[in-house]
Amino acid sequence: MIHENINRIKGGILGVIVGDALGLPVQFLTREEILKKPVTGMRGYGTFNYPMGTWSDDGSLTLCTVVSLSLAGYNLRDMSERFLKWFDSGYLTPYEEAFDIGRTTAEAMVQLKQGVQPLEAGPKDEHSNGNGSLMRILPAALYSSELPDEEFIRKLTEISRVTHGHPRSQLGCALYGLLVKALLEGESPVRAYKILKEKSLTVFKGTPLEKEMKAYQRILDGSLIALPEEKIVSSGYVVDTLEASIWCLLQAVSLKETLLKAVNLGEDTDTIGAVTGGLAGLYYGYTDIPTEWLNELIKKDQILEQIDRFVKVCSKKEQRF
Repeated sequence: MIHENINRIKGGILGVIVGDALGLPVQFLTREEILKKPVTGMRGYGTFNYPMGTWSDDGSLTLCTVVSLSLAGYNLRDMSERFLKWFDSGYLTPYEEAFDIGRTTAEAMVQLKQGVQPLEAGPKDEHSNGNGSLMRILPAALYSSELPDEEFIRKLTEISRVTHGHPRSQLGCALYGLLVKALLEGESPVRAYKILKEKSLTVFKGTPLEKEMKAYQRILDGSLIALPEEKIVSSGYVVDTLEASIWCLLQAVSLKETLLKAVNLGEDTDTIGAVTGGLAGLYYGYTDIPTEWLNELIKKDQILEQIDRFVKVCSKKEQRF
């Protein structure tokens, strides 16, 4: 079981970064535009004119979270400082420069620089419900996975609030986290999705997140699994991103197929690739990530070093909180 979990955890984090790198060159292209030249593997340049294997804010903020949890435990101040270091000086980026920074995340960074506390830094208005906290939440879900659901959800929502304070964004992170928990326990995607729906009937009752459940209706009522591709929206809105990622996981039968399905949806391809990659990497494992994709990642060795340390921390049995 320990060996399986190592394979899953490593696969999940690497899945985020690989998915980011696969999607980045076609970000903002429509589904119809991508259909003319579908993504079949790693490619370079495109939207941001960076070499093959480049990853963006999704990978960087995920790695910031990985390093923070590995070295400081659950410490929002340390995590926030690493986010600011990324924002200001390109910490944990391919080329020592942060790019493709989301509006809400940028606003939160300004708040942090002005001395606002981490739990209050993320904008709380309804128009600040992009996917910028969802894309980096996987390490927190893995680190907290042994907590009871209510405490688990509280930790994830607090980590969301550093950049995204609206309850809808927090709920997106919580739903993703519950799915991660089930996949980490070895459940199939279909069974994990069923567990997510069942837990959601009770775990959010009486919380500030309950009123936002209607926004995720297609996930929670089970209709998502049967939707045709034309009904899946692949925008940067947190609800759309979570729907698209779960849908891709449920439609495919390998990590490669899952990720290619995700990035060929178009629009916010790097983040949908990253969020989907986290789920697919967790289920299929590190060993199912194509070697040629891994080998193309910029700073692959540094990435693996940080992930291996995180895996060791997550594998320890002592209390992490």
